[in-house]
Amino acid sequence: MRKRVQEGVTVCIRGRSSKGAGLLASLLALLTAFAAGCASAPPVAQANAPEPPRMLVFTRTGGYRHESIADAVRTLRALGAAEGLAVEHTEDPRFFNADTLARYRVVVFANTTGPLLDSSQRVAFEHWLREGGGFLGLHSAADTAYDWPFYGQLVGAWFASHPPGLQRARVRFEHAGTDATLGPWWITDELYNFRRNPRRDVTVIATLTARTDGGGMGDDHPIAWCHDRLGGRAWYTGLGHDAALYRDPVFHALLRSGLRYVLGGDARCDEVSSAPATMAR
Repeated sequence: MRKRVQEGVTVCIRGRSSKGAGLLASLLALLTAFAAGCASAPPVAQANAPEPPRMLVFTRTGGYRHESIADAVRTLRALGAAEGLAVEHTEDPRFFNADTLARYRVVVFANTTGPLLDSSQRVAFEHWLREGGGFLGLHSAADTAYDWPFYGQLVGAWFASHPPGLQRARVRFEHAGTDATLGPWWITDELYNFRRNPRRDVTVIATLTARTDGGGMGDDHPIAWCHDRLGGRAWYTGLGHDAALYRDPVFHALLRSGLRYVLGGDARCDEVSSAPATMAR
C-alpha cells in the first residue's frame, strides 16, 4: 500500500487498480470545482442592494441665463448626496417623458427661464407630478413657462419685476421656532416681486422685511413657500440669483428643508432646521 497526496487530501491506495484511481480522480475534481464555485459566488445582500432614489436637476434656459447656475447645481448635488439621493443634472428636455421621469423622486428647476418643454413633455411632467412626484423651484423657476397654466399653479406665482442690482433685506421665517433659531437672517440677492401674492394657495415659509429698496409687494412679501394641492409636493423660493448666497449656511438649511419636504414623509415644509436631515427610507 502506498499514499498519494492531492490538494491537501491523503489517500491510501492498494495495488494498481485503474478503476479505483479513476473514481478517486473524478471525486477530487468534483470537490475542487465545488470549492471554486463557492469562493466566486457574490454575497446575496450585495447583489440585492436597492438603488438610491434619484433627483434630477434641470437648468435649461430660454431667456436670461444666471451665472450662479453652476453654484446651484453644486449645492444641490451636495445636499442631495447628504440625503442619500443619486443626483443627476441635465439641460436636455428629452428627459421629460414618462419612462425617464419614473426614475426620479424629485425634479428641480434651478434658475430655469423660457418655455423649456414642448406639449408632450409638459403632459409627461404633469402626470408625474400628479402621481406623487416632488418639485423644487429656485429663483427664476418663476420666470418660466408663462403659457403653461399647470406650471403657474405648481410654482405658485410668476415673476413680475425686480429692482436693479442686488438688494439687502431681512428674511423672516413664518414658523416661530425657525425664526428664533436661524434669525435674524439678512441676505443680499436679487429680490423678486411676483404677479400675485400666493399666500391664499400655499403655506408660506418665509417673507421679506426691512428691504433697502422699499419693496414692491407691500407689507406681505412671501419669498419661499410650499403646497401639495396638485397631487405631489411642491416647494419654491425666489432666492438664489447671487452665487454668494449658495455659500450661506442658512440658505443651505432652507434648501435642505425643501428637499426633505418634497421627498415625502411627515416633514413640515414651514419648519427649517439648521441641523442636517436624514431622509426617511
